[in-house]
Amino acid sequence: MSNFPETALVAVPACLRNVDGQPFHTVGDKYVRALAVCAGATPLMIPALGEDLLALRGLLARLDGVMMTGSPSNVHPDHYGQPETPEAEPFDRARDATSLALIRLALEEGVPFLAICRGFQELNVALGGSLHPRVHEIEGRMDHRRPQHPELDVQYGPRHPVRLRPGGPLAAMAGAETLTVNSLHWQALDRVAAGLTEEAWAEDGTVEAVSVNSARDFALGVQWHPEYKAWEDPFSSRLFADFGAAVQARAARRKSAENPPLSAVT
Repeated sequence: MSNFPETALVAVPACLRNVDGQPFHTVGDKYVRALAVCAGATPLMIPALGEDLLALRGLLARLDGVMMTGSPSNVHPDHYGQPETPEAEPFDRARDATSLALIRLALEEGVPFLAICRGFQELNVALGGSLHPRVHEIEGRMDHRRPQHPELDVQYGPRHPVRLRPGGPLAAMAGAETLTVNSLHWQALDRVAAGLTEEAWAEDGTVEAVSVNSARDFALGVQWHPEYKAWEDPFSSRLFADFGAAVQARAARRKSAENPPLSAVT
């Protein structure tokens, strides 16, 4: 049984997957489990129906956080002014249509926000940045792709160190200047959006984490996968716990606004 309140709701946008010829809206278990176990929040899957079918602003008013997940798919290049190429595939336009709008609204409304892997890239694109389709093909860059090994513990195991921005929020969480992270991506940030501050870098210069400038609440993105067995890793646990604290605080404010004390009622 969780010791956390059950009222804090975190939106987790879904991917649109083809299963036996039919479309399914899906979210990976490791993301929602990390939210429940380490952030003390109740995950709420948001279908990839796009902002035309989802009243996103009204939905956000009922939510306490937004978490963008990783995915096998990539943001379509037309969202950052590049042509569609096989190198940038596979795509999920349905997720793009939901997630990019949700990110902008969440930041506008000051909703606590955490972005992971594809979500990290979506955050950059939503605020005007661009992506490298295959960072491992750039001279001087490392191979950041997932290890070709059958065991998940190896795929999501420690891969390389990242340097943390001194005085930044991730350095404060880590209590150190460096952190060892896993690595399962082939795309990476190219032009970093003007609204973001770089918070971590791999040894080859690849941007591994960002914070949102002038954010009204918790708003961070990481390229790696802290959600994988987050409860077993001190930094991942702290990241989700801090996100959870921001989520719980918003939930308390919402509850207070919905149920003002009798002395405030005229």
